[in-house]
Amino acid sequence: MKIHQHPELLERLASSYALGTLRGGARRRFEVMAREQAPVRAAALIWQSRFASINELQPSVQPDAAVWTRIDNLVQADREQAQLYARRNAASQAEANTKPAPFTGWLRSLTVWRGISAASAFATVAAIAVGVNLRQDMGSEIAKLQTQLQATPQIEYVAVLADNQAAASMLVTFDPKSKKLTLQRVGGFQEAGDKSLQLWALPPGSGPKSLGVLGGEKLLRLTAGENDVRDVPTLAISLEPKGGVPGEGGPTGPVLFKGALIQKML
Repeated sequence: MKIHQHPELLERLASSYALGTLRGGARRRFEVMAREQAPVRAAALIWQSRFASINELQPSVQPDAAVWTRIDNLVQADREQAQLYARRNAASQAEANTKPAPFTGWLRSLTVWRGISAASAFATVAAIAVGVNLRQDMGSEIAKLQTQLQATPQIEYVAVLADNQAAASMLVTFDPKSKKLTLQRVGGFQEAGDKSLQLWALPPGSGPKSLGVLGGEKLLRLTAGENDVRDVPTLAISLEPKGGVPGEGGPTGPVLFKGALIQKML
């Protein structure tokens, strides 16, 4: 599921994960998605940073003595269970070592050896047949996975744009394979009807370069080449007249959001 295409659901899950109320299988599934999808990982980090400032204001609390008693009981129970398991394994191993081999006499029989040879030959033929089938199945499975991998966005650049109060307002990711910038609003800002937000690259040693004008939707995509973002340390968003302004002159309105563009190493 491409959860980043459902901003409201992503916000609820990320906030619940950061708060600790997302538990069990749901929490594990969210962690898997966070490892695989950069927008999910960024949303979780944003909410964790929000709650971190709240945690710093809370006074420390001394745990109740009963808590330590329960922890000690659980640790002792685990130790006793491990010791019991080790004793059972040792007893089983000792019993197996003392049993006489029941087929010692039969192994000297020529008939038994012939049977073993025939069974070995049959097993070899069966193993070859199974290996051929497995190779064919594996080949089709690899082809299927390669097709899925080619269709999956390859996020290589991520930026979280924040206002002058360090409040995250826009999540930006770039997929060089599809040449798409994906922007997701994560704050509550909404421009007026006669205004537009415009995305800018701020390359070192030169003036701002427009990457496109944003619409009013929560999730949108802009077309860009990797040369437009490579070696660009910072992205910014300005408030402009409706429809934006030409990119050559740079922003004419106030810069509302700004953030570092980070290239993923893995």
